[in-house]
Amino acid sequence: MSATSHTEVPHRGLITVSIMLATVMQVLDTTIANVALPSMTGDLGASADTINWVLTSYIVAAAIMTPVTGWVADRVGRKELFLASVVGFTISSMLCGIAWSLESMVLFRLMQGIFGAAIVPLSQTFLLDINPKERHGQAMALWGAGIMVGPIIGPTLGGWLTDSFNWRWVFFINLPVGIVAFLGSAAYLPSIAKRLRGFDFFGFAMLSLGVGALQLMLDRGAEVDWFSSVEIWIELGLSLVGFWVFIIHLTTGRDTFIDPKIFADRNFAIGLVFIFFVGVILLASMALLPPMLSNIFGYPTVTTGLVMAPRGVGTMISMILVGRLVRLVDARLLVVTGLLLVAQSLYTMSGFTPQMDNYLIIESGVIQGLGLGLVFVPLSTVAFATLAPGFRTDATALFSLVRNLGSSIGISAVSVILTRNIQVNHSELSANITPFNQALKTLSPAAAAGDPTALSQIDNLVNQQAAMISYINDFKLMMIVSLCAIPLAFLLRKPKVAPAAGAPAAAHMD
Repeated sequence: MSATSHTEVPHRGLITVSIMLATVMQVLDTTIANVALPSMTGDLGASADTINWVLTSYIVAAAIMTPVTGWVADRVGRKELFLASVVGFTISSMLCGIAWSLESMVLFRLMQGIFGAAIVPLSQTFLLDINPKERHGQAMALWGAGIMVGPIIGPTLGGWLTDSFNWRWVFFINLPVGIVAFLGSAAYLPSIAKRLRGFDFFGFAMLSLGVGALQLMLDRGAEVDWFSSVEIWIELGLSLVGFWVFIIHLTTGRDTFIDPKIFADRNFAIGLVFIFFVGVILLASMALLPPMLSNIFGYPTVTTGLVMAPRGVGTMISMILVGRLVRLVDARLLVVTGLLLVAQSLYTMSGFTPQMDNYLIIESGVIQGLGLGLVFVPLSTVAFATLAPGFRTDATALFSLVRNLGSSIGISAVSVILTRNIQVNHSELSANITPFNQALKTLSPAAAAGDPTALSQIDNLVNQQAAMISYINDFKLMMIVSLCAIPLAFLLRKPKVAPAAGAPAAAHMD
């Protein structure tokens, strides 16, 4: 059954505030705990290696449970699932805050991931349901702001809470937000009629295997030296088998876990590819900047957060503007403009040096924020413009899953390239540190003479330069990725305001 018409929904503003509070709470928890890991290690009796399971358990659980959102929502009701997710997420957050061991923390983070998986896709579904088509751009702008700004402010907020109180407050902060989100949603969210459909356990199991094994591989790769480890080969094999069997099952089976007709909508199919690239660009650069600013520039956590905050400001400004522009300007033009701005910001970042001031960091951040907003909102609007309302919950779940997979792959890829390039650059630069190098004799006669203290100082400079060159190479790579994504914009179709009967959009209508 299709979603409730927007004309039947009162209190649209209060509904929007309530579901966005829940969305921001869930998105924040993907990054807010990262900076608290060192503080958790001692309290939970964990090692530097095992503490990363605090992050891995959440990511894997959320990835596996996201695709099942549509089926569960049809079975128990969208409103009921959303309320249960908010309650479960809030309770598991409190349990994380009182965790007494690594095992208990991993268990509670698994619960967080399971309950939190449905929040983001359902919030997008609700915003599309309660707004008329002409307001979808503004609705997606608001939703996108929560999705994109959350990961930016997460590490800063987490660092401040850890420094000012302790790491447990990283989780306790969810309690007041969760209560307000639940009360508002319970009071004003419309109830949607349930739709019983069978559960394709085999399809779900294969997709879960593929997604779960891939996430484990991406998260564990750096710790076990990637493909030199048997574990990574096993996880890669399981992921490929899971995805391959799922695709075969999807195209040949009956009553499959995801209706294959959903991919017949051209804009949605292209939108999935596009959102994958957006995920790569958004969080890959976010993963690179904090360690660069900390290790090379010597910024403390709070300063790093303040320097990166303008990126979120740029995104917010862009979201506000593009929410209105998307009704007046061709969405494809907005997407291309956004990608060009992102590429420009990454080009600026490729000129970073350890001696520069904050201006270039702030400027490139604002430009990148503006660009990502110009891409995200039109893409989210166009991807769902011609899709039948009956497919929305499954579609938003896939949209979130693909974006998160793009983020995971992007972060892992730039991290691997960064580590490898640091080793290569260090080897090439240190090869010139010899007693016969005239530049070295001029720079540091003591080092040229073999003084250990002077050589240690030179080695620190070499390490710094090798790392800086490696970060620049990663920024250049992401600039190329941004430019390569531009042709995809021209594959999108500009949706018609009122499709005629028999048009492709009508083919999917209930």
